[in-house]
Amino acid sequence: MGSRLPPAALSLKQFLQRQKVLGVYRSMLRTIRQVPDEADRKYLRGWAREEFKRNKNATNQDAIRMMITQATNHLEELQKSLLLARS
Repeated sequence: MGSRLPPAALSLKQFLQRQKVLGVYRSMLRTIRQVPDEADRKYLRGWAREEFKRNKNATNQDAIRMMITQATNHLEELQKSLLLARS
């Protein structure tokens, strides 16, 4: 008897990695909402969407891990900039 999973089912590793990507994306959009200037907010939202869309079909696990790290670094920098702007 064969597997009951559909042929396009993700492995556990892929599923966890996908959850991590979605988490970073959501955090990025939440952080961008805090940007005071509307034009900057719009630009950053578009930039984030395009970056994630552009890499949506990536399959190399190491490349995806590297992109997650880069996105996390961008997110941290944006959060630090917002924190400095408020003080």
